[in-house]
Amino acid sequence: MTTEKDPINQTRSLLYGPARVLGDVNAVKKGKVGRWIGRRAAGKITGRVFRGLFK
Repeated sequence: MTTEKDPINQTRSLLYGPARVLGDVNAVKKGKVGRWIGRRAAGKITGRVFRGLFK
């Protein structure tokens, strides 16, 4: 296995950050911050559960 990152994954990682910020701004504009916070929290919990399952 190589330790180099795949160029597609690098590009995806590079674009994911700004996309997340734009989503945050959009939630604030539409006044749906509470829903956004709930979904973000649910996603973090789900990620931790799956990380524990597939470790």
